[in-house]
Amino acid sequence: MECTINWGGPDGMLFVAQTGSGHIAAMDGAVEGGGHNLAPRPMEMLLAGTGGCTAYDVVLILKRGRHAVTGCSVKLAAERAETDPKVFTRIHFAFTVTGKKLPRAAVERAVQLSHEKYCSASAILEKTAELTFSVEVVDTDETPAA
Repeated sequence: MECTINWGGPDGMLFVAQTGSGHIAAMDGAVEGGGHNLAPRPMEMLLAGTGGCTAYDVVLILKRGRHAVTGCSVKLAAERAETDPKVFTRIHFAFTVTGKKLPRAAVERAVQLSHEKYCSASAILEKTAELTFSVEVVDTDETPAA
């Protein structure tokens, strides 16, 4: 895996990442840090990537278990250290998983498996942060799209 980061120039703190898979993502700093607030902060991208990693796992695990999952969201609330390096010290993952007759135990197990076995991003962050989780399961009569 590789990624190239390019600075936007001397008038700010905008950086553009190009991933090995050919995608781009912009990052910027706060105005008080010399940025122009045009894009997420790098640490916000790290948090978002972790949320995406674990949500991906949860959906995949539920689909492989042949559960009728129709939606998954995870809201991450993080705290950071007050001194440099300002690592994450606490992160709470609040999952809301929607589906038709989803067993709560299956959803909780998918979340657990993601964090104990599959999610590389949360495995890295748990080195500095206390990770906590909550799960809400919402029943729907929708049938997932094929």
